[in-house]
Amino acid sequence: MQSIEPTVLVCLPFAGAGASFFRKWQPLAADGLRIAAVQLPGREERFLDETHTDASSAMDEAWAWLEPQLDGAERIVVFGHSLGAVLAYELAHRIGDLGGLPVERLVVSGSAGPWKPRARRATGLSDEQFLTRVQGFAGYTHQAMQDEEMLELLVPLLRADVEMHENYRPSYQDPLNAPITALRGADDDLVSAMECAQWVEATTGGFVSTELPGGHMYLTESAGDVLRIVTEALLEGPVTAR
Repeated sequence: MQSIEPTVLVCLPFAGAGASFFRKWQPLAADGLRIAAVQLPGREERFLDETHTDASSAMDEAWAWLEPQLDGAERIVVFGHSLGAVLAYELAHRIGDLGGLPVERLVVSGSAGPWKPRARRATGLSDEQFLTRVQGFAGYTHQAMQDEEMLELLVPLLRADVEMHENYRPSYQDPLNAPITALRGADDDLVSAMECAQWVEATTGGFVSTELPGGHMYLTESAGDVLRIVTEALLEGPVTAR
């Protein structure tokens, strides 16, 4: 993989995930691309911290954590999958408003456009119904779901994340200036190709969409493909066509 100018790829997790999901990405990244995975409260080393149920407040905190991580970077790309996609959109706006570096690109994955409310909901269901619905959304069952002790810890976090996603409304009505790349698993039953294409309305800087093999959680097997797409976009420069 080719070298690129020093760039920070800021990664936002999907519901229930922590920063460690992105740990394996750094060895796969191009020279010059540094992975900075945001650790939200309530997970991994922050499991005792109170979880967020509001995306705006979560990204206010994320920006306070991120700002010192940007030393030495010349460019920023923001990435998020599913819940992480709308969080990435919020954070990209904050970086544009408050940061010294412009966002080079927003890469969103497994998500409808930011203005579309979630039609199918899991918030408020019993634990059993909630887990069944969430696993149905994802089309994927993590091994932690099979461990009763892990599940006891995971359910409150998942509930908070799902509530944050299902109640999400953008803090910003104006589109980003940065171009957007929208990714989707070709067999995703949760987010259609048409819904993924709604992200074109969230930017004035150009838009491209790409499908990769797999369902909603294609990301678990496709880190190398995602990083390749990010690197190629950085090497090619800004997208001008919509």
